Amino acid sequence: MFVVGFPSGPLQANCYLLAGGADESPTDGSDRPCVIVDPGQHVMEPLAARLAEHRLTPVAVLLTHGHFDHAYSATEVSEAYDVPVWVHPGDRPLLSEPLRGVGSDLARLLGPELAMREPRRIAELTDGQAMEPAGLRITVLHTPGHTEGSVCLRVSTAAVAGSGVEPDVLVAGDTLFAGAVGRTDLPGGDPEAMTETLRSRILPLPDELVVLPGHGPATTIGRERVRNPFLRGVAPAEG
Repeated sequence: MFVVGFPSGPLQANCYLLAGGADESPTDGSDRPCVIVDPGQHVMEPLAARLAEHRLTPVAVLLTHGHFDHAYSATEVSEAYDVPVWVHPGDRPLLSEPLRGVGSDLARLLGPELAMREPRRIAELTDGQAMEPAGLRITVLHTPGHTEGSVCLRVSTAAVAGSGVEPDVLVAGDTLFAGAVGRTDLPGGDPEAMTETLRSRILPLPDELVVLPGHGPATTIGRERVRNPFLRGVAPAEG
């Protein structure tokens, strides 16, 4: 699997490009398909540079949630590369009404400058959905708590899906960070839902699974199980 990520915008949200195959750029002059996860603010120029550098052609945009720092450029990316945008229906309204997802103080600060519109090509993610774009196998985990429609994406290469090999990465959005979890005090946040997400969706995952969070550095489930104070206080789901 090939993965490249970079932070973008004032809030430094991570945007990721993922493609199946070897962890290196093609050497035969061809491009390979990729998915783009969470194209946030000020992303178009660095995105284009990385697509060209690594010879990647987008086939889809996937959103871990609808907050503007992760989704602001989704429509522009969709139109520039003629690809669909996938989002959980719980967060779909945020793509056209981004101020619904922020607190009142931030809404007053951002005001009309935060205008967004829903992409023309849009599709909805559902819990347990399996997708196979760009040589990948992606399984959608609905993980509410930070927002109503937050999801994590378990990603493996399509070639090993179902072979007993654990998925390579978990693209976690703002559900799980290195040493923290997503805040639950913004509109659409729910502390009880976050606790249940951690208990039933995050803690059962294998220790070796690499986590690509929405902000900050990569980590693993095992590292967070030991070091993350928000996980240490949660009893894992039985069975």
